[in-house]
Amino acid sequence: MLRILHTNDTHGTLTSERGASLRELRESCDLYVDTGDCIKTGNLGIPMRQEPVWEVLAGLGCDASVPGNRESHVLESAFRAKLAGARHPMLCANLRRKDGGEVMPPTLELTVGDVRVGLVGVMVPMVTERMKTKAASAYLWDPPIPKAIEHAERLRDRVDLLIALTHIGQRLDIELAERAPMFDAILGGHSHTVLRAPLRIGRTSICQGGSHCRFVGVYEWSPETGLTGNLQPFPTA
Repeated sequence: MLRILHTNDTHGTLTSERGASLRELRESCDLYVDTGDCIKTGNLGIPMRQEPVWEVLAGLGCDASVPGNRESHVLESAFRAKLAGARHPMLCANLRRKDGGEVMPPTLELTVGDVRVGLVGVMVPMVTERMKTKAASAYLWDPPIPKAIEHAERLRDRVDLLIALTHIGQRLDIELAERAPMFDAILGGHSHTVLRAPLRIGRTSICQGGSHCRFVGVYEWSPETGLTGNLQPFPTA
């Protein structure tokens, strides 16, 4: 059995004090992931100093995350400024440089105890091939669902537990579950949906925990039962 902690859309509210209150729960979990919009700076903003949430996530031993729209920018210097200080792996399969180069890894494989875990990250497209704004952008975003499926197909036979880390909203999470039943779980964000228990689509469990540190997701996975668990009120010190 694997125990998983999940946060999403904290929007700069995951302070050092809140991180300290989460520590005991984190220590009871085997894996901790965040699914985007954790920084305070908005989509087009540029932070004047390092975002403090990166230090909080490092202190909590975040295993991986996917960027949200807040963590992205069309300018390379601004993009780098937003991510400065992040020490955990950030994954995004549908983000690329306009010249074709990779911005961050699309997937991550890790072994937690005796469970082989595969993670695939996708986020909401900010600038696409069809947009006029692509002329001013250093980056392009491909449709997230085909990219998630492409990488899931490569990973499925190599892992016991396959998770999509998504920042695309509940509607697209449901579409992804319908089109990609090879995922065991979709840990999502972006739409601020409060799913007090996982939404089951076939064999895939969809989870999302609202926003602004109101809730935290605590889940358990086993081959026999799949993903179970629920949202809990964010702990207080």
